[in-house]
Amino acid sequence: MSTGDSELCQHALSLCQKLIRIDTTNPPGNERPAADLLATELSEAGLDPQVLESAPGRANVVARLRGTGEEPPLLLTAHLDVVEADAASWTHPPFSGEIVDGFLWGRGALDMKHMAAMSTAIITRLAREGVRPRRDIIFAGVADEEAGCTLGSMWLCDNHPELVRADLALGEVGGFNIQLAGRSFFTVQVAEKGVCWVRARFRGEPGHGSMPREDSAIHRAAAALERLRRKDLPLHSTDVARDFVAAMASAQPAIARPFVRGLFHPAVARRTLRALKDRSVARGLRGILGNTASPTVVRAGSKTNVIPGMAEVEIDGRTLPGQTTADFLRELGDVLGPEAELSVMREMPPVVTEPRESPLLDTIRAVMKEREPESTVVPYMVMGYTDAKAFSRLGTRWYGFAPLKLPPELRFADLYHGTDERVPVDGLAWGTDVLDEVVRRFAVGKGASVGR
Repeated sequence: MSTGDSELCQHALSLCQKLIRIDTTNPPGNERPAADLLATELSEAGLDPQVLESAPGRANVVARLRGTGEEPPLLLTAHLDVVEADAASWTHPPFSGEIVDGFLWGRGALDMKHMAAMSTAIITRLAREGVRPRRDIIFAGVADEEAGCTLGSMWLCDNHPELVRADLALGEVGGFNIQLAGRSFFTVQVAEKGVCWVRARFRGEPGHGSMPREDSAIHRAAAALERLRRKDLPLHSTDVARDFVAAMASAQPAIARPFVRGLFHPAVARRTLRALKDRSVARGLRGILGNTASPTVVRAGSKTNVIPGMAEVEIDGRTLPGQTTADFLRELGDVLGPEAELSVMREMPPVVTEPRESPLLDTIRAVMKEREPESTVVPYMVMGYTDAKAFSRLGTRWYGFAPLKLPPELRFADLYHGTDERVPVDGLAWGTDVLDEVVRRFAVGKGASVGR
């Protein structure tokens, strides 16, 4: 059983604070100091970590607690890089790691240095206890996830697969609580959408800025983007979405269940999503119900008095399991119109954990039933990409479960890459204890031996 003591939780909190204070904004990343910090922690516990650079300063750290080999390995993983943060917009400096009002503030607190800290604290505790689990427990702190995983998990899987190959993995995104209609749910990621980043070009006659053209490249691009805003892409049903909605519906009062189940029907779903007052929830539900396309970069012209002959829009497309790049391009083209010249900038396929059921998922459910009996564990499909894209290529089955308990007034989606990213200190302690219990039950179990 888990020790559940404050020493383990304090260790995780201290490590998370130290990691936040190391600026690993990607680009440029520079994850080496963070990897070295964790390597030192792992070494001091008697483990033999390896720090592997895919490029100068772009470091990954891997360590293994060896078991008896009765069962295949379990991987605990987290990325060490973070997205940029505009310090002027933050209440507390994003790389200060300050603890204020019961929260640990800083870029990476939620995404996802807390998982790196919890995993390191847990594996070092097991090593110091002399535990020899039934299966090897691997920890991988990786670089470059925020820029596509190329120098992190992808590089490790391509160049050092023997170090990170595992049967099952725990990483992002999941383990956090969401609120819907007064009920609490905890997510476990079992799928993630694919990536299809697209460049859309619009052409028109160039001319002098003093003589406006209604059919200019910029007007054509603006009209196409307005159609995308108003019409959106079609909705589709997937197994993961059906299971998620069914789980949400089952926890609602009888009078509310038909409205939740209505999300299965496109016309009803659109009305329901528009009517939801909590736009964060609406955006999250929309993401699991169809492919999405978000215009993110617009370029046109270079001089104020010249109407440009071309306008260019970069679009962040995310595709559902079962949907191909060709499907997405067809849907996007139907909305933007025939004038849009579409080219794919980057694509990564969706990931689905199959078969979904496993002893690890059973263990998560059992622990959560004990710790949060009033909450429901629901399967979840994340809209972004994670290191699952890489590790799944080795045959690893991925569960997004980096447990963290948030107060009802905080929304995970609003903090994720957002201003004032922070985690509650008590919620981090709760998560550390839950993850420790899951790892011990699943990887150690009854047959564990002590001493090496």
